Amino acid sequence: MASAPSSSAGSAGATGAVHLPDTDRDLVKILVAGPFGVGKTTLIDSVSEIRPLHTEEPLSEASAGVDDLAGVREKSTTTVAIDFGRISLPGDVVLYLFGTPGQERFRALWDDIAHGALGALVLVDSRRLDASFDVLGLVEESGLPYAVAFNAFPDAPRHYGEERLRRALDLEPGTPMVTCDARDANSSVDALLALVDHLVGRFPLEAR
Repeated sequence: MASAPSSSAGSAGATGAVHLPDTDRDLVKILVAGPFGVGKTTLIDSVSEIRPLHTEEPLSEASAGVDDLAGVREKSTTTVAIDFGRISLPGDVVLYLFGTPGQERFRALWDDIAHGALGALVLVDSRRLDASFDVLGLVEESGLPYAVAFNAFPDAPRHYGEERLRRALDLEPGTPMVTCDARDANSSVDALLALVDHLVGRFPLEAR
């Protein structure tokens, strides 16, 4: 499977509390976006403190003609609505994570899923940068601040420099850009924290 394998059995949700303590907290809706097979489901699995909600279905022969499987030939399932997870961060900030479908045929869901979101973490596969262009366009059209996280696939190229990647994705200078391993909770949390730090600079506490 080209994306990092997802496994709810190993997620924080297996032991995490379902209900939040009755204290004042900043509740923030975050999109986890990216192209098909980039690892969005895996990232949410790795960090969620509750059992994640998934709407995954097996890929069928009927979808083979419309879903681009280039670079993800071993992928056998796809998200058809959303993934959902939750993580509490230091400083009484709680992130509600909404993973978006990665295929063009699910674009009609985008506005509904993005409604009320404060920002987006866009996962990118450096082996197929062009697959991210449409998703980045959607995020920018929605006006959402975002950070870019390159999922560290084992065979991902290592020779690209930061400036070359920024130019390839046409990123603004202030857009955070990090590398993470979506299978690893600490690495995924670091990527989310890069986004949160970016949002804090744009949205003062009283505005949130």
